[in-house]
Amino acid sequence: MIIELGHFALILAFAIAIVQSTLPMIGAAQNRAALMAVAEPAAIAQFLLIGFSFAALTYGFITSDFSVALVTANSHTLKPMLYKVAGVWGNHEGSLLLWVLILSLFGASAAWFGGNLPPTLRARVLAVQGLIGVAFLAFMLFTSNPFLRLVTPPLNGNDLNPLLQDPGLAFHPPFLYLGYVGLSMSFSFAVAALIEGRVDAAWARWVRPWTLAAWIFLTIGIAMGSWWAYYELGWGGFWFWDPVENASFMPWLISAALLHSAIVVEKREALKSWTILLAILAFGFSLIGTFIVRSGVITSVHAFANDPERGVFILMILGVFMGGALTLFTLRASKMEAKGVFSTVSRESALVANNLLLAVSCFVVFIGTIWPLVAELFFNRKLSVGVPFFNAAFTPFMVALALLLPIGSQLPWKRASATRLLVPLKTGLILAVVSTALVFAMQTGHSALGPIGAGLGVWVVWGALADLWQRTGRDNISTRLSRLGRLPRADLGKATAHAGFGVTLFAVAAMNAWSIEDIRVLKLGESFQIGGYDVQLTDVKGVEGPNYQATVAEMRVTRAGALVTTQFPEKRFYPVQGMPTTEAAIHQSLTRDLYLVIGDPQKSGGWAVRAYVKPFADWIWAGALMMALGGLISLSDRRYRAAAGAKRSAAKGLPAE
Repeated sequence: MIIELGHFALILAFAIAIVQSTLPMIGAAQNRAALMAVAEPAAIAQFLLIGFSFAALTYGFITSDFSVALVTANSHTLKPMLYKVAGVWGNHEGSLLLWVLILSLFGASAAWFGGNLPPTLRARVLAVQGLIGVAFLAFMLFTSNPFLRLVTPPLNGNDLNPLLQDPGLAFHPPFLYLGYVGLSMSFSFAVAALIEGRVDAAWARWVRPWTLAAWIFLTIGIAMGSWWAYYELGWGGFWFWDPVENASFMPWLISAALLHSAIVVEKREALKSWTILLAILAFGFSLIGTFIVRSGVITSVHAFANDPERGVFILMILGVFMGGALTLFTLRASKMEAKGVFSTVSRESALVANNLLLAVSCFVVFIGTIWPLVAELFFNRKLSVGVPFFNAAFTPFMVALALLLPIGSQLPWKRASATRLLVPLKTGLILAVVSTALVFAMQTGHSALGPIGAGLGVWVVWGALADLWQRTGRDNISTRLSRLGRLPRADLGKATAHAGFGVTLFAVAAMNAWSIEDIRVLKLGESFQIGGYDVQLTDVKGVEGPNYQATVAEMRVTRAGALVTTQFPEKRFYPVQGMPTTEAAIHQSLTRDLYLVIGDPQKSGGWAVRAYVKPFADWIWAGALMMALGGLISLSDRRYRAAAGAKRSAAKGLPAE
């Protein structure tokens, strides 16, 4: 009965989404307050109904209701409770329900917290959100219904994909979807502004918190997926330029550009057309990611292998929304005249360069991801675009971005003096050059990637600190230190995020340049050396898990005769799915990870063993968390929203708060 109620709630939410997408839009066009007022309760009701529907499906998974086809296909009675819940979104239909739940959550949030928006803009934003909801609820109800029943329920289910039975993958999709779907708010604001024909500083202040929230969630989601790939897949890497990895990275790059572009609109009333275009493209790349994951046209360890007909439906959604928005953009672009004028050497110019680097790097990732599909469809050729292409084509743009970032943060608005450009950064420049030279001198037999990464990392982190220090004035040190804690949160957040980018940049370069790898067959009692460590295989035994069988190795790690750690890598086999997985054993320290993997037994005796020394591995995710933390600190700064509300109040002749 609960399953049927969940299905009915989903149908009712679809009907309400239709109302939300039409009546408020008509009301805004005719300036009828009663019709515009429908938007808020409709958005909230849609969220509550989809939330109930999601809870009903979750109940089916928790109680192992195998009369539901989706539960049978993705659950099992022996599966731990965490993975029963994660099984709700570990498939196409359930993850799509999570997708629309988050979409409705953002719409409801705009209804709850959008009181400072002009009534017509709020109505149009919620109407566009409702229209997106109509499209995806129709997609779900007509092609991907999660509530289908089985006539003859089996005694047990088929279990969840073993690769997804991991805490990292349990939480990774919700965060990623919060980022993906959150960019729909930027899209809705852009379309609403195009319909009204007005883009100004207040609009930029309204759209930035939504974009920033989506970017934060995307950052966390991508970092969690990268961490999962590192310790779960057993290959010792953190990023393989997989199509689905790229699908989340492309909107991240565009949303980062949008955040910086919106600053120019807010401060200088410039780059309006470009900012609107970025808002459209950010959500467009999210839809492209949805297509890549769900269409089945691209093979990936992350993808849902599904009927290509569903991919056609998603392409139709992409065509309607992107085609409609870009057509509207073309018709309205002439009305978005830039008011601010700036010189070549200015913060505006630096932000333009920042945007170009991010946008072009996104385009490079897009071409590399989609080109194999294009080559097969139009040229009947099977091509593979791998890591070497992405590293060679993408890295130069990130290097240029890292060089520009500290300089752009120091530049004043409108006009700057080229002669004084590097004065606040000269110490950082010296440290970066010294770091590069020192690392280059210390390493032997390695590429220049490590020294360059070290220099760029120091340069970016110092630039973030120097930017904060410059904002404290020119008084004595004690006075400046006291002012440091009173700086606006947006400034503190920006510096934290930029420093996190520098840390990640260095860690990625260090890990790629200085990793050590050893692959061999090892018998019980045998040992080998790697990176100054002695690793001995002391025992291998079988272990029964709740829903798997495991081969667990005991590996003793010493250095100079002293015990460092004892590691227990596993090779698991899930009988229901008939699928093996690898559980790497990782000994972490501040400057390196020792990464051990046990493989299959060999006919000649012994086991295949892989070992890696990964320098500064954890710094990659520490830097990503710093970026997300910086965004969160900035998001807690209410100046922009308060200013937007004050501007609206003043326009109505009301006293500003």
